Amino acid sequence: MIAHTIQLALAPVFVLVAIGNILNILSTRLGRIVDRARDLQSRHGQTDGPEHDMIVTEIRAIDRRIKLNTDAIRLLVLAGLVIGTTVAILFVEEMFNVPLERVAGGFFIVAIALLMWALTLFLRETQVAAATLRIPRDYLELHREI
Repeated sequence: MIAHTIQLALAPVFVLVAIGNILNILSTRLGRIVDRARDLQSRHGQTDGPEHDMIVTEIRAIDRRIKLNTDAIRLLVLAGLVIGTTVAILFVEEMFNVPLERVAGGFFIVAIALLMWALTLFLRETQVAAATLRIPRDYLELHREI
């Protein structure tokens, strides 16, 4: 029956692999966001007028992105821990012949909910990033015909 339990544990393990891949993406993005924040902070005191306002606006957006990204990472780590617990529950159930299917199912549902919440935050972070990266209308010079 251990073979059957290993088969049952494969689905949560695949989710765990996906969570790991998403964590890798988010940590890479966080590194780039932090690098950009450092660059803008070094330019903050050297600017004034409209250029300074643009830097402050972007710093505010970056602050929001950092919060969204770190919250998503936190949720994904929790989801990973819950997935690990789900797998452990499956093996405890098999090894000690204790009926824990519903408990394992409940943990799996919690893990998927945490994953979905993290992905929602990731989506929000990409929206904030896209809004920040839009080229200011002043630079487009739409009043000119080229």
